[in-house]
Amino acid sequence: MNDLLARLRPHLPTARRSIDAAVLLVCLVLGVLGLHAAFGGNVRYLAAGIGGAVLGLALAYCIVRYRLGFLPAAGIGIGAYLLLGTVLATPAEAFSGFLPTLESLRTLLAGVVLSWKDVLTVAPPVGIRAGMLVVPFLSAYATALVAGLLAWRLRSPFWSTIPVIAMFIGGIVFGTREVPLPLLRGLVLVMALVCWLAWRRQVDRAVGPEMQSLHDGGTSSLARAGLLRRVGMGAIVLLVAGGLTAIAAPALQVGEQRQVLRDAVVPPIDLYDYPSPLMRFRTYVKDQTEEPLLSVSGLPEGQRIRLAALDTYDGLVYNVDPRSGGNFTPVGDASNVNASAADDPRRARGTLDITIEGYDGVWVPGGGKLLGLDVTGDGNGELSRSLFYNDDAETALSTTGLRRGDSYTANVEFPVQVDRKKLQAFGLSDLTMPRLSNVPQVVSGKAAEMAGDGDTGVERAAAMEGILHETGYFSNGKENEVPSLSGHGAARIAALLDADAMIGDDEQYAVAMALMARDQGMPARVVMGFYPEKYNPAGTVQLTGADVHAWVEIAFENVGWVAFTPTPDKDKEPTPPQQEPQSVPQPQVLQPPPPPQDDARLPPETAPDPQDADETDDGFWAFWGPILAVAGYIAIPVAILLLPLLLIALLKLRRRARRRQRGRAGDRVSGGWDEVIALATDLGSRPEPKGTRRENAKALAGDFPDTAGTSVLLAHRADSAVFGHQEPSEAQVTDYWHHVDEHLAGMSSSVGFWGRLRGKYSPRSLVLDARTRITARRASRGDRGAAVRRVETIEEKE
Repeated sequence: MNDLLARLRPHLPTARRSIDAAVLLVCLVLGVLGLHAAFGGNVRYLAAGIGGAVLGLALAYCIVRYRLGFLPAAGIGIGAYLLLGTVLATPAEAFSGFLPTLESLRTLLAGVVLSWKDVLTVAPPVGIRAGMLVVPFLSAYATALVAGLLAWRLRSPFWSTIPVIAMFIGGIVFGTREVPLPLLRGLVLVMALVCWLAWRRQVDRAVGPEMQSLHDGGTSSLARAGLLRRVGMGAIVLLVAGGLTAIAAPALQVGEQRQVLRDAVVPPIDLYDYPSPLMRFRTYVKDQTEEPLLSVSGLPEGQRIRLAALDTYDGLVYNVDPRSGGNFTPVGDASNVNASAADDPRRARGTLDITIEGYDGVWVPGGGKLLGLDVTGDGNGELSRSLFYNDDAETALSTTGLRRGDSYTANVEFPVQVDRKKLQAFGLSDLTMPRLSNVPQVVSGKAAEMAGDGDTGVERAAAMEGILHETGYFSNGKENEVPSLSGHGAARIAALLDADAMIGDDEQYAVAMALMARDQGMPARVVMGFYPEKYNPAGTVQLTGADVHAWVEIAFENVGWVAFTPTPDKDKEPTPPQQEPQSVPQPQVLQPPPPPQDDARLPPETAPDPQDADETDDGFWAFWGPILAVAGYIAIPVAILLLPLLLIALLKLRRRARRRQRGRAGDRVSGGWDEVIALATDLGSRPEPKGTRRENAKALAGDFPDTAGTSVLLAHRADSAVFGHQEPSEAQVTDYWHHVDEHLAGMSSSVGFWGRLRGKYSPRSLVLDARTRITARRASRGDRGAAVRRVETIEEKE
């Protein structure tokens, strides 16, 4: 038996490394699984993570096995990353999915820096293109390499748990709020690491040179039995703790959503760059009435095509709140935007085939909650790469804009069509809406008048909708129609609501109702889009400028956003005024000149309009805001870096003040000499802590020859003040410190600017003072203890 164990002894390190690699691989894969929701369950991310972990562990084994130096190991690591990374991390950019190309290599190299930001700023699922798979591949590769090196090069295996835990945390940080099997993964990770560490500790003892258990069958059996017993008990404890955690977790949760890093990252989109589509409403309905804008197939009866949901108003235009730009997240995989979302039985799913014709703009036509977008008429892929989506507004945006010939298939979840009577059982949603500004004063009075005394939100909303729809008149301001001004600014809305006969189109009525609903405390927004007069669910509908509409949506609890259409029917036009007969022109008669008039007295200047003042303030902050923000971003890290230096300078000033002002006159003179020693220490000299003043003065004379004479003189004067028979006077103390200051200035000038700067902020003298105080306290305690022991000995003898 002993001979068999002796023959197996050389193979134990290899077996141990195999088990180490297997355990580390399992633990790292548990961390990679944290990215499951971010990639929408696409198995390519798991293949990239497992491949990266295997590659990292293999490279770590080669480095340890063949004792590779830094340069060979780095060369092999980079080569393996580029070669295997092409297959695992950039299959979409590789030729035939596995052969390296310039694009795949560029994506791999750039992904080392950029892919982390892209994964956080792209709406999940992030897809497998544009280097998204670099994150699981590179993170698993790097952590596996470090874990393997720590496990096989260091004596203690505990250090290798750090990169494993880092990988697990990375999966949480770069993942989403939807965590796949969090309790199970955490429990398996802890159990695997604890059991592996216990096994490694026992094996390291068994194969160590100081232990002889391999040659002692009984001892080896006992060791194995002890190992199994400890591992078994540990596994039982972990299982019980995990079960109790799984039971208690729901009770401990308080309903708050889990926060991840992507929640704090603001995507790079500025909605100020994209004007409100409502500004072009009159252009569509008046100038492009019969021009085909887009064709749609598969639009069900009663459903609408959405362009944008507008939720803020500034007195000039109803727009998308620029502060909601963070809700527009880049779409990584256009074909899988919300496909993993839970199916809502109240909302029907469908497919819309949309072809762009005369429409051009950044807002992408859709039919509700976008689940996926299969782009068919986008040859160079610009639409897919420039797509942003806001799930709350159910609105998509393309930063490059749509062009004639673009076509795509939108997989959507249509909005809920709820009976108004059933809505009475639901209250209004408690949503925080953007603040409105410069709303006409007439809105508040008209809102209270039209809303009436309804008990529920839907009754008051329906009352406003009904009055606008029934008492208003429709006009687009076309030729042969009653004049109707375009726009929806504060003056236009005030004129609409204050007129004896309200005249306008969707633009004015939708904005007026949304403003009144907001005044009544309702979460309301204006939506612009398309819907035809006649539907053809089984065929294709061609939408023209006449099919462009705007309506109002109000949010109800447990229902969502419900559409209200306050615009009167198109055939409800006011009676045009009778034309007055044209006057007959009369022959011109020369009139006498008017009498001279006194100069008009101009009224005194009045205060600027509040709106102008707000615009001035906005202009000030628009110019200085970015500058101050950049200055703050620069100042904060600089202040953090300078904080330790400031602390050192303050501690030195405090020490100097204490040395100069506290204690007897002799102590203050001695403090002056200590200040000389402190500066010499900070400037790089090494005075002997236990040396006398005169010995240190001779040493300082060698380090600072320009002030050698003064060093010796100050040392002699300090010895005389401390050990002399007479206490120095205040004048002598002041004169001594005056010479000390001159001496310090001479020492600093001898080392140059950078030397003076280093000496001023060096902590060496502070550290030396702290060590001296600690040593003195220990010696004092030792002396007191010795004295107590001597007294006790004398008492025992007596």
